[in-house]
Amino acid sequence: MLDLTAIATRLAYICSGGGRNECSRRTAALCAALVAIAILIAATWHPPLAHADGGAAARSQAAAPAPNDSGATIRAHTLRILRALTDHDSNNWVRYWRARAACDAAPAQNAPATPVDRALLALTAALCAHLDARLGVNPAVRLPPDEDRSVGLLINEPGAALGYTLFTGYWNHDVFLLDPLGRVAHAWHMDTRLEDIKLLDNGNLLVIEWDYGVLEYDPDGNTLWQYKVSRAHHDSLKMPNGNVLLLTRKIKTREQAIAAGANPEFISADRFSHDYLLEVRPASPDGGEIVWEWSPWDHLIQDFDPTKPNYGIVADHPELIDINFLLNPTIKRTPITLDWLHTNTIAYNPELDQIMLSPRHFSELWIIDHSAATEEARGHSGGNSGMGGDLLYRWGNPRAYGRGTTADQRLFWQHQPHWIPPGLPGAGNILLFNNGNEFPGYERFYSSIDEIVLPADGYSYRRAPDGTYSPDELAWTYVAEPPADFYAQILSGAQRLPNGNTLVVDGTGGTIFQITPDGRTVWKYVLPLNVHFHLRQGERPKTVQTPYAYPARRLANSLHRAYWYPPDHPALQALDLTPGAFLEDIPDLYDIARDAARDGAFGEPLARSDFDIYLDEDADNRRFIYIKQPCAADDAQPKFFLHIFPVRASDIPADRREHGFDNHDFNFDGDEVKASTGRCVAMRDLPEYPIQRIRTGQHADAGALWQADIDLGE
Repeated sequence: MLDLTAIATRLAYICSGGGRNECSRRTAALCAALVAIAILIAATWHPPLAHADGGAAARSQAAAPAPNDSGATIRAHTLRILRALTDHDSNNWVRYWRARAACDAAPAQNAPATPVDRALLALTAALCAHLDARLGVNPAVRLPPDEDRSVGLLINEPGAALGYTLFTGYWNHDVFLLDPLGRVAHAWHMDTRLEDIKLLDNGNLLVIEWDYGVLEYDPDGNTLWQYKVSRAHHDSLKMPNGNVLLLTRKIKTREQAIAAGANPEFISADRFSHDYLLEVRPASPDGGEIVWEWSPWDHLIQDFDPTKPNYGIVADHPELIDINFLLNPTIKRTPITLDWLHTNTIAYNPELDQIMLSPRHFSELWIIDHSAATEEARGHSGGNSGMGGDLLYRWGNPRAYGRGTTADQRLFWQHQPHWIPPGLPGAGNILLFNNGNEFPGYERFYSSIDEIVLPADGYSYRRAPDGTYSPDELAWTYVAEPPADFYAQILSGAQRLPNGNTLVVDGTGGTIFQITPDGRTVWKYVLPLNVHFHLRQGERPKTVQTPYAYPARRLANSLHRAYWYPPDHPALQALDLTPGAFLEDIPDLYDIARDAARDGAFGEPLARSDFDIYLDEDADNRRFIYIKQPCAADDAQPKFFLHIFPVRASDIPADRREHGFDNHDFNFDGDEVKASTGRCVAMRDLPEYPIQRIRTGQHADAGALWQADIDLGE
């Protein structure tokens, strides 16, 4: 049977000039009429399709009128839709969401227009009306019928930007890419805890893995490249030249810090940690070449000891970093010598060849000159700015460079400051998540999304007459009403979207949402995660207290940040985006392990105790699985131990040897045990070296509850 809709779409595209030349009005009007008739006939031949997922797919957006109703806007709108429908993308869902986004930007139907323009409006309206039916999407259904919705997609209203959202849970080992309806369109499973994740233009993932380094994975989860560092920290990015920029840590001794001008009274620990910036050129699948680096240690100033290097007047040198600022107990009240700066974000501006850093503990953002070669970056001259590796700009907390008071502070442990990319509303401005948290006594106790205009002057930045860096006022901000209703003490981020919305990531609350420029929430997604487990509708994440010296409340579905990608992003062409289930409906690893044990997939238990213990082996790893059923929440509280005795003691890495065995003491305490629906399931990966036997058990303050010795015989 002929697909008259496709024929009509192609005909309309040709009649509209095919993106090259405008056709005559008479021809355009005739074509529009023929196309409309063809679409109406095709609609009778192709009734709406049944929903393969029971109707869950149906959450499309209603059209939002565009402010410009000129004939040129109408013709451009028509061409956008026709291009989206007639290109030959291999991924049909990319084509659909691209066309859907174009339909949502339709000019007003009652706008003054010529007969040809009105015909084009009628044509595009017919195409958009038929779009959902062609792919089995019912626009009348916005959310699933569950009334008690606690997780997943909670809000999806007209005006939300249509795109794909990438995230991973703070404690989860999986990466998920959601379609605009909240369904899992693609997923990656990793073996370790992740920090930052980014989707590259070729469809690969760039990942910071906890305490390992930076890795690149293909769409199937295979490792393509890795670069190990002693401590990768929070962020990395792929630069236009293909190199990778990443944060890592450097350790200085107490003596080195004192020699650099630190006040000895302020340094209680035996070491001093600071962040360090590396640019790495991938040279092999397992390594790379460092081609550029920058260290704050090369740009210090201090006013404590005139006999030491870096001595000077701090307020006269805002381009330098006061080593004693955060060490002084009158400034902060928490020991931080093991984590002096806690830089949580890096951003790159290719036009300026500058890098932005976010040293959280300074409550500032910094900009440095990447055009300065490494040797120049160690000094104070060179590069486009002529300032070498000194700070070109800093903003948020003038006290950090000896100017102003606490009343002048604008940032409070901020996250993800970055330049808004070209082509987006506010391009060139700085957007950031201002957490509102700080050292005790300096908190603001609410979060905001802030946008500022930089006082740029070529490759440099102007200062105000009082010596501080402007601006004093924000270009735009979002604050809840009342402000304390929106407060993420740590983590989090923000991103400007093409339609002017802003994606907000409430990291501690496990929530991703879109707000309009006037602060209205039009899209909201709550991560259905509870540490390692998936939550179901009606369930809510538990509260987790962070193990830091400063208190920070977070939920068990927390995340570092998330990223939004438009339907025409090149990375999406490389991925299979066939919509899957909602994450809250997908069995998690613990569900699968329980069912596999029930079905005998692991054989008989290796030991029987309060928990049945199984060994799960596959080509990639080995893990112990502990299962108890029935199970109460109290069963998940006592501490477990796992002592691994190797075939040879030398097999154990030196940093994990203890009394001749590898000691894996750990608490299940709800972080690694699923204590719901009457069962407890826990897992622990085993090391790769040869293992002779294992001793495991569970104990509480009163003593051992049970113990099991298992001979693996390797």
